[in-house]
Amino acid sequence: MIVFDLKCLSEGHVFEAWFGSSDAYDDQRARGLVECPLCGSGEVEKAVMAPRVGAKGDRATQAVSSDPGAVKAMLAAMAAAQRKMLEGSDYVGDGFADEARAIHLGEAEARSIHGRATREQGESLRDEGISVAPLPFPIAEPGREN
Repeated sequence: MIVFDLKCLSEGHVFEAWFGSSDAYDDQRARGLVECPLCGSGEVEKAVMAPRVGAKGDRATQAVSSDPGAVKAMLAAMAAAQRKMLEGSDYVGDGFADEARAIHLGEAEARSIHGRATREQGESLRDEGISVAPLPFPIAEPGREN
């Protein structure tokens, strides 16, 4: 895995994202799958930095994992960013793929939705030209916290 520092050109947010390779980042960005987690803008580019490749025993990993409070705070901040991102989005649960397809085909009301889908369902939707993107955390059902 490679960690990239990315920059939102719309709002100037800087954030990290993990990709299997530089080509994977380029492919996902070209397909519009890379968005700023804070404002949702698709205008994202690599920030000036050197890619970091995670490795067992990596000092950066040790520094984060040695402070459970910092890890907990980071996860809480990511969960809050995801909650903000999902405001105004309808939870459709396991019916995500079917509902996304129906919206794309004009058979259902156009709106933002989120829910659960398998990797295969997500790939199938993208192959059909339906724009979907994974969320940083698994989806908690309405009324439950991650």
